[in-house]
Amino acid sequence: MDNDKIKRYTVTAALPYTNGPVHIGHLAGVYLPADTYVRYLRSNKKDVKFICGSDENGVPITLKAKKEGITPQEVVDKYHKIIGDSFQEFGVSFDIYHRTSSLTHHQTAEAFFEKLYNDGVFTEEVTEQYYDEKAQSFLADRYITGTCPKCGNENAYGDQCENCGSTLNATDLINPKSTLSGEPPVRRETKNWFLPLDKYEDKLRAYIESHKEWRPNVYGQCQSWLNAGLQPRAMTRDLDWGVRVPVKGADGKVLYVWFDAPIGYISATKELCNYAKLDVWNPKAEEYYIRQVATDKCDWEAYWKEEETKLVHFIGKDNIVFHCVIFPAMLIAHGDYILADNVPANEFLNLEGQKISTSKNWAVWLNEYLLEFKDQQDVLRYVLTATAPETKDNDFTWKDFQARNNNELVAILGNFINRVTVLTHKYFDGKVPTLMDLTEQDQAVIDELAAAPAKVSASIENYRFREALGEVMNIARLGNKYLAETEPWKVIKADEDRVRTILNISLQIAANIEILIEPFLPFTAGKLQKMLNYGGHLWADAGSINLLKRGHQLNEPVLLFSKIEDETVQGQIDKLNNSKAENIAANKKVAPAKPNIQFDDFGTMDIRIATIIAAEKVEKTKKLLKLTVNTGLDERTVVSGIAEYYQPEDIIGQQVSLLVNLAPREIKGIVSQGMILMAEDSEGRLTFVAPGVKFEEGSTIR
Repeated sequence: MDNDKIKRYTVTAALPYTNGPVHIGHLAGVYLPADTYVRYLRSNKKDVKFICGSDENGVPITLKAKKEGITPQEVVDKYHKIIGDSFQEFGVSFDIYHRTSSLTHHQTAEAFFEKLYNDGVFTEEVTEQYYDEKAQSFLADRYITGTCPKCGNENAYGDQCENCGSTLNATDLINPKSTLSGEPPVRRETKNWFLPLDKYEDKLRAYIESHKEWRPNVYGQCQSWLNAGLQPRAMTRDLDWGVRVPVKGADGKVLYVWFDAPIGYISATKELCNYAKLDVWNPKAEEYYIRQVATDKCDWEAYWKEEETKLVHFIGKDNIVFHCVIFPAMLIAHGDYILADNVPANEFLNLEGQKISTSKNWAVWLNEYLLEFKDQQDVLRYVLTATAPETKDNDFTWKDFQARNNNELVAILGNFINRVTVLTHKYFDGKVPTLMDLTEQDQAVIDELAAAPAKVSASIENYRFREALGEVMNIARLGNKYLAETEPWKVIKADEDRVRTILNISLQIAANIEILIEPFLPFTAGKLQKMLNYGGHLWADAGSINLLKRGHQLNEPVLLFSKIEDETVQGQIDKLNNSKAENIAANKKVAPAKPNIQFDDFGTMDIRIATIIAAEKVEKTKKLLKLTVNTGLDERTVVSGIAEYYQPEDIIGQQVSLLVNLAPREIKGIVSQGMILMAEDSEGRLTFVAPGVKFEEGSTIR
């Protein structure tokens, strides 16, 4: 969107799910970049609403309630407070942190559905859906796992394969099982209302292709879904917790969580704009409902319906399809709403080389960090921004956390601020000295400082926050270099006027850093502002060397950052490893035996010794290897999901056990002829089932 046409901004951050606290993966993926962007807009005096809230509907809430022996409402109340308090203490500056269990949200979502229903948008279909007989429940998509039909990933979900990124229906999965009971589900007929995404494919394609500036991971995924052909998707579910479906014949059904959750952005904006609530009697339903009347505080519709509004969604990569395909289709079908101008989705952040897992407690939880690293919010903000997974997955390690704090925040930024303020107090009683005659060296520094705000702005406005933070840190490096080269502590006795100029320019650099670093490190900016004894400057002031006037009195210097010691970091590493050990111990068990089979059934399997003679990774997958094996009968191709445990070059010559008479199957465009037998431990690690000594290819296993 042309910046000249923008009158206001609506910025949303993905609604965190209230069945547990938030962790560093959530922060790096969504909330820090969103907060940085909004703080930058506010510093530029833009009209912006920063919207978020708790996603409190769906099956996981009811499961958590059963597990903890409390009601679903108690679950969402508990975690809504934990998450909201953590965000506030961490400095994430939402204009509102709402919740989808609120009356405002239920009414907004119901009204949205009813509008589409009355307009004839939905198709009503009776379909077979998976049902867990043991749990006595229809299964939401995320509570069914199985083998992806497109890439062979054995842990795909019922709505999406995280290995190849394909959008799925639960009934597409091979060998599905319920995550509630572990049992294979059965199919039962049920009626639901479907959003015909295929009817909006042309409009969605035109919308997405008009945004080629989106991040490659976002644009590429969108194109992949469109090219595969969109299919109708059910917008209702057979559940007992969520927003009810407001039409006849929908008893016992609620809105699909990915239908009502993005509407949560809209309902939160309504709540933010302070709608007055008036009880009104509804004679048809014989109950009271709430009619909302806008006050003068703000007009929520302007932030969602006017073309001069720029809408930006900050999300993680697992939510791209919902924000770039399903939600836009809903808005297009409704007809009154604008579409997002950008959806800057980040990739995943791993932890110490492993995928973050909430179920295994392999995570750094925000609420725990805030207790264990008191008043060090900006250290984590800095590290997560500096290593943000903007275009590819990245890794957080405690050693890197320590190194970036000690070598960058302490040694570069903190060191510069401390040196210039201490020297000013030492030589000029803490008062800003007069700027005297400028040298070429001084002018070069001033010119570089003047150019810095535009560089930082360009990076932020293109959602390159790592790059933007790097540009701010370069200003601190500029200041350190300037002090090191001019050496005011040596010059002071011979030329006090020269030192006045050096420290004046250095203090102006510090004041500029305060403005430019505030979107990234707000607590640090606050400390620096107090130390420099000034405030109220905006982004437009940055680049100036007149921020601090001659004779302005500074406050006493304080250290912005302190070193993090080895034992502190080791304690966090030990904490993670202890969690891993406890999880392994708790879950270490032998899989139950399968039902008995007849000897003749076993006799139909032809398992032989084979040797791997060639291996390569399958493109666009993380787990698959394409293997060429010598079976003694022939040479054939086998696709195996072992890439996480073996490098292709390391397994050439490896003997394996191969089921040779398994019917051929196409996986990722490759015809696989057989299955390699693997042993799997309680952690899911795989190893070859192989003879202890070398055997002739084709030898039978019996």
